[in-house]
Amino acid sequence: MEFELTKRQVARGARPDVETHDKIHVLKSAAELKATYQIRLLLYRAIQEGKKLVLNVKKECEFSGDLKALMKEHRRNIEVVRR
Repeated sequence: MEFELTKRQVARGARPDVETHDKIHVLKSAAELKATYQIRLLLYRAIQEGKKLVLNVKKECEFSGDLKALMKEHRRNIEVVRR
């Protein structure tokens, strides 16, 4: 298996906080959430595996414009849970 490496030769990847048979969960406590590398990579994985990416955020969490666009484009594969 080959890994994608950064310019400093570090393997790139992301791990979910929780994973079930049909969902990949990411837990975030930020006041504003952006379309980070972790979210984009886990969304790609969710699409490839036929799963949903669940963003578990606080009630008051705001989404950046780039994340809103990503969520709109992939609305079938992203679910938001507010706690």
